[in-house]
Amino acid sequence: MHEIIDGDSGLGAAEREYKFTAQDFERVKKMIYNRAGISLSPSKQNMVYSRLAKRLRANGFGSFKDYLDSLENPKNPEWEAFTNALTTNLTSFFREHHHFPILEQHAEKRRNAGKIHLWCSASSTGEEPYSMAMSMVQVFNTLTPPVHILATDLDTNVLAKAKAGIYPIEKLEKLPKEKLRKFFLRGKGIHAGHAMVRPELRSMITFRQLNLLDTNWPIRGPFDAIFCRNVMIYFDKQTQYKILQKFVPLLAPNGLLFAGHSESFQHAADLFKLREKTVYELAKK
Repeated sequence: MHEIIDGDSGLGAAEREYKFTAQDFERVKKMIYNRAGISLSPSKQNMVYSRLAKRLRANGFGSFKDYLDSLENPKNPEWEAFTNALTTNLTSFFREHHHFPILEQHAEKRRNAGKIHLWCSASSTGEEPYSMAMSMVQVFNTLTPPVHILATDLDTNVLAKAKAGIYPIEKLEKLPKEKLRKFFLRGKGIHAGHAMVRPELRSMITFRQLNLLDTNWPIRGPFDAIFCRNVMIYFDKQTQYKILQKFVPLLAPNGLLFAGHSESFQHAADLFKLREKTVYELAKK
């Protein structure tokens, strides 16, 4: 999941290494909105400064104006670092746990109808798509179920971590021991204190970079389920609607769309209707 950082208390203006004006903040706000659809509130000014000051330092810029001027070139490779710097990815295995039994029941109904296709559209560091994969193993009672999961995210850094599938042991502490034994391999040597997702789970998932704001998505459906959780809250209603419009033709007629616990798509009732708590289905099948 892609989320704006809420922390970063930041330095006072007098202590800052670089001058950071209200105009600079407005430019950043406009740029990240156009690039990632994220709306920055005024309370995020310290966060913006502390995160982007590191990018100025890394690139040798003496002012925010010069740094932001360089981003007026849409092909500047710094755009990726700029976007990654302003976002972070908060996630965990089986987050919003009530969704996974629903996904399993849905897959159970489809188990004799050919390969199941799932899409995790904000995969972050991989905990969500791997949780989906574990659920599919439970349904089919095999480490190699007839399932393919597409996992996408805007942030290339987190996608690399997701693809590696290596996590600190403390991130796995809340998982039942039976899942730990079944789905993870304990690291040794330089990987001591970490665990790796079993290769069978990783082989079920294709990780790919995707910006949900892109005009064209190089994706083919239909998907039996789409997870788009805890990312839409950072988009305005108009942007949300455009994304939901693009989900419609990619979802199978009886497919499910999973949203985050604080997200509601009532403004898109012509596209999706609520099936149960934060789980939607197509309004027209």
